[in-house]
Amino acid sequence: MAILRFKALELVDQRKPVTVASTGVRRSDSFGKNVFNLEAMRANMPGEYFKKLQSAIKQGTPVERSVADAVASAMKTWAMAKGATHYTHWFQPLTGSTAEKHDSFFDLNSDGRPIENFKGSALVQQEPDASSFPNGGIRNTFEARGYTAWDPTSPAFIIETAGASTLCIPTIFVAYTGEALDYKAPLLKSLAALEQAALDVCQYFDKDVNRVSTTLGIEQEYFVVDKALYDARPDLVMTGRTLFGHAPAKGQQLEDHYFGSIPSRVHAFMLDFEEESNRLGIPLRTRHNEVAPNQYECAPTFEDANLAVDHNQLLMDIMDRVAEKHNFKVLLHEKPYAGVNGSGKHNNWALSTDTGVNLLAPGRRPKENLQFLAFFISTITAVHRYGDLLRASIASASNDHRLGANEAPPAIMSVFVGSQLDSVLNELERTAKLPLDKGDNIYLKLGIDKIPAILLDNTDRNRTSPFAFTGNKFEFRAVGSSANCSSSMTVLNTIVAEQLIEFKASVDALIEQGKKKEVAIVEVLREYVIASKGIRFEGNGYSDEWKDEAASRGLSNIPTTPQALDAFIREDAAALFDRHNIFSHVELHARHEILLEDYIKKIQIESRTMGDLAVNHIIPTAVAYQTKLITNVRGLRELGLDDEYSQVTVDTIKAISRHVSTIKTQVDEMVKARKVANKIEDTRDRAIAYCDTVKLHFDTIRRSVDKLELMVSDEDWPLVKYRELMFRH
Repeated sequence: MAILRFKALELVDQRKPVTVASTGVRRSDSFGKNVFNLEAMRANMPGEYFKKLQSAIKQGTPVERSVADAVASAMKTWAMAKGATHYTHWFQPLTGSTAEKHDSFFDLNSDGRPIENFKGSALVQQEPDASSFPNGGIRNTFEARGYTAWDPTSPAFIIETAGASTLCIPTIFVAYTGEALDYKAPLLKSLAALEQAALDVCQYFDKDVNRVSTTLGIEQEYFVVDKALYDARPDLVMTGRTLFGHAPAKGQQLEDHYFGSIPSRVHAFMLDFEEESNRLGIPLRTRHNEVAPNQYECAPTFEDANLAVDHNQLLMDIMDRVAEKHNFKVLLHEKPYAGVNGSGKHNNWALSTDTGVNLLAPGRRPKENLQFLAFFISTITAVHRYGDLLRASIASASNDHRLGANEAPPAIMSVFVGSQLDSVLNELERTAKLPLDKGDNIYLKLGIDKIPAILLDNTDRNRTSPFAFTGNKFEFRAVGSSANCSSSMTVLNTIVAEQLIEFKASVDALIEQGKKKEVAIVEVLREYVIASKGIRFEGNGYSDEWKDEAASRGLSNIPTTPQALDAFIREDAAALFDRHNIFSHVELHARHEILLEDYIKKIQIESRTMGDLAVNHIIPTAVAYQTKLITNVRGLRELGLDDEYSQVTVDTIKAISRHVSTIKTQVDEMVKARKVANKIEDTRDRAIAYCDTVKLHFDTIRRSVDKLELMVSDEDWPLVKYRELMFRH
């Protein structure tokens, strides 16, 4: 393997930036050209059907069959004009990636003559094989049928690969018996629940509001590595992260990579994937170097949450495909390298009305600020009540490595609001019980009109907070870089919807008792401020003191996935999701099972890969080098040169033996633990066994391997080193 390592390094040294031809077209002119958007619909559909489709989308009503046929015909005409020969229902199964099965427009009519055909029935519904996707026991292996159903709120698009074009139609994916087997269906349900709950609260403040949409901006962090170096690291190929690797002398400690000049090869790659993203309507606006060497970030402007999630899933696929053209590999694992920053996917979440108001932005008038406080405080209260569910929504084997590490938030859920808003909430808690006389300005007396308009984003940021208010939105920073954001957003939407419904019920009850609306609202908000005070934290989330303080506040600290996922199957969670028609009990338990199985499989793959590399690559290399040293010492002694140098060499030989012995012993113990764990029938118990007994050996094995890396001659070491992975591009 050492030969493979040096050949890979040779290839890297020969790489040149791939030339990205300029289209000569402004981004604004090419934006969305491969999307069947409103403009394309209007141009290809009869006006009557276009209006009916838009009405169905806005009102959430089923699309009539005649409208579906008209849409299908228009889609086919538009797609074929762009060179498409096939179409596919593009969906998001519980594998974490996207899925597609391509069908040709080509068909034979009743006379056996070839035609191009695409009916409304094919647009609305397809039947892919559901047996091989994760289902958590919902389906038997022999029951293959599943349905994909068109999501008209997310526009179809064309993917161009290998000189061919395919029409992709975003869909949900459900079992034959109706249970959701994907991420999109629950997300859509949660968005509908949140819209209705938010709309009802908005009526207190503005009767003209008819729609409330959830907006989302997803920042995507990632690493890039040369493809040759990636291929020379079996652990990267098999697990997405490096299982071994000694920290280089220079890592990120000089902080010279952050916002630095983008390397030319990487810059060319960025230009390329940004251009394809632009044609697919993904509104990327930002690119920059992140903190760790060879780590970068791209970010879009915010958009409708459902579309934002679809775009992020599509973006990850685009980045991976375009990287191949540039001889790169994109690493989306949350912690591909030990000792440096991991990668997250910050979810910037807000609520917006059809009257153009951001419900999480402070206003210029007291009434606007009361509305802001209603949504702001209700969200904080929801996070306080259901923090364990939010933690469960981001739990994965890969994210466990990141949470609490460099510049990633801890596993303890807390909310950062900034010093100014913190003082506003404290003031509201203190003054809300003041007696109000007739003619009093209640906004002034309760401190509500003290919220200045300049509050918009004038507070500092807290990188250690998993859930931070950043001026006009909440930023959920704990989501992992490889995750499908639907999971966390479904939970967040649902818990906020629940809290808003309870808020309105409490306010209405006080109004019925004869209290003025504004007074009733403030009284309920004051109760929420007091009840949720424990979740607000402005300090350093990395400190040991915070762990102790969080425990005293009753906040959970659940660092590992198997235990974190328990929140999904608690009775209160099941009742919550059932009330809002997000998950049935069957669906919720199935997802819990799927997530546990995913955890087990990933740790199992890491364990097997680690054992293979350690026994078949590291130990033979160390023993071979040790043999060289033994020969050297024997030769010195034969010459009568048994001096201080030979003794140092003997010490090295002994140290190598100790590390080899440790590695072999630990690998054997790890294999035994894996065999024991595999016999455990209960999935949760098996996942905990993998976490507590199999994974337990990882650090000890790695420590000895990394020590050997420093002892064995560089020319003999088989694995590409960290200094090469992170600094060669």
